[in-house]
Amino acid sequence: MKSKKWLAACLAVVLGAGIMVAGCGGAKKDGAAGDTQKPKYTFRLAEAHPSDYPTTLGDKKFAELVNERSKGRIQIKVFDSAQLGDEKSVVQQIQMGSLEFTRVSTGNLAEFNKAFGVFSLPYIFNDDAHVWRYLDSEAGKQLLASLDKSKMVGLAYYSSGSRSFYTKNPVKTPEDLKGMKIRVIQNAINIDLMKAFGASATPMAYGEVFSALQTGVIDGAENNAPSFLTASHNQAVKNYVLDSHQRVPEVLMMSKLAWDKLSEEDRSLIRQAALDSVQYQKEQWDRFDKDAMDKLIKSGVVVTEIKDVKPWQDAAKPVVEKYGVDFKAELEAIQKLAK
Repeated sequence: MKSKKWLAACLAVVLGAGIMVAGCGGAKKDGAAGDTQKPKYTFRLAEAHPSDYPTTLGDKKFAELVNERSKGRIQIKVFDSAQLGDEKSVVQQIQMGSLEFTRVSTGNLAEFNKAFGVFSLPYIFNDDAHVWRYLDSEAGKQLLASLDKSKMVGLAYYSSGSRSFYTKNPVKTPEDLKGMKIRVIQNAINIDLMKAFGASATPMAYGEVFSALQTGVIDGAENNAPSFLTASHNQAVKNYVLDSHQRVPEVLMMSKLAWDKLSEEDRSLIRQAALDSVQYQKEQWDRFDKDAMDKLIKSGVVVTEIKDVKPWQDAAKPVVEKYGVDFKAELEAIQKLAK
């Protein structure tokens, strides 16, 4: 009797262990049917922005599509607000394979893949439609695919609008920036752009910009409308000139080490879900950007639209010529798609 109880207990342990293995993503063969159960996965996606930011909403739509199409077999958990680290550190985690997915700015990708530095060049796109003609073109797809050699798999591009100047004094032409101290990110292209305008480039940490604007340490800064608003910089300066000197898209990507472990079927499912999330993300960005602009105007910010960007392009031409030698193929493709 005791031996029977002992055998039953052993059998329960073995069966329980088998269920746990199957539940943790191990392929379990069904002896009766002879079919192989597809593996289950739970992945993480790192996002630097808050939960309601357009890129985060795009991430969540992507995760939702993957979950639906895999019937819950592949789950992606989105960790927003830089819970898993800033963009630079999560890219490093992606390369090492310790993190599966992230969304990152192409501005930060340039450090890991030089070709993405093309997006830092000023005034190379005429508008958002021009940006997306390039991103959706064969050249844009090839640029995304080039991440493979950097141990990353580019899945899709996301929108992030454009960067423009906001200042204490009104700015309508490039000459109006002359003599101003403008905060820029620590980037050689941005610093040289300020020199081309006759302004003084002042690199500093983003968290220091508000007090610097208030105290007059700087006369202005540059960013997209949502960032201008959410950082409360509109409380310190009230002039926003929409010169759109940079249009820096985002990239949704996966670790190549994790990608290589997937079946072709799962790779196809994940890539298509990423592409199918793009339109939703773009719509969220447009809504978010318009709402931010409306709030900026209501707060007393004077918005100046630039109808003719050519004077700005002409002033910045030496910068494009200096750095453009490293991006000849990319610039040629971008210029061909201008209208």
